[in-house]
Amino acid sequence: MFGSILTGTTSALTLSQVLICTGASILIGLVIAASYRMCVHTSKGFAATIAVLPAVVMLVIIMVNGNLGVGVAVAGSFSLVRFRSLPGRATDIAVIFLAMAAGLATGMGYVTFAILMTAIVCVLALVYAKTPLLADDPCYRHLKITIPEDLDYTSVFEDVLKKYTKSSSLESVKTTNLGAMYLLSYNVQLKDEKQEKELVDALRVRNGNLTIVSSRKAAAAAEL
Repeated sequence: MFGSILTGTTSALTLSQVLICTGASILIGLVIAASYRMCVHTSKGFAATIAVLPAVVMLVIIMVNGNLGVGVAVAGSFSLVRFRSLPGRATDIAVIFLAMAAGLATGMGYVTFAILMTAIVCVLALVYAKTPLLADDPCYRHLKITIPEDLDYTSVFEDVLKKYTKSSSLESVKTTNLGAMYLLSYNVQLKDEKQEKELVDALRVRNGNLTIVSSRKAAAAAEL
């Protein structure tokens, strides 16, 4: 069932073998890209890249085809590639590895195995994305609070946070507005997510009605 269609091939590949591997790679790439767009909002360019990546990897593997010298040359060419260090999501890396693994499998002729494993992984990804399984805690919040420099930030919000949160931690302190104000970053877990407005109102009383931002996660943090 999971045998390679390239088994027994010594030097020349037949047209039917190449067409089967190429067609399977293109189909798998489209399935992965479509499934990922259903799970996570992403750009068309990234989805198109994922769609063609299995076919590209398959082409490289077929060209190597057991030739050690070609394999070393391919490894050397890939080492010349440089990637931009833009913030990315862990899911982006996972889907890239899935597309590469599928291309590797089809390039070695294991077409049925590649299709089956791609289907299983895509179904699992859809289940995780569309159900509460592994979902974030809805009571978690990231708070950014601006205070004047004359307030003692170590204790000014202590009783308010104790009243409305199960846990809280001061993650960072940053000066802003030429040092006239502080920007405090807290990670908190609310006792009741419906009390978020009450918490913000109580904090506004303490910080002189300056800016307060409440979000479900830190906006500037990379997700890896």
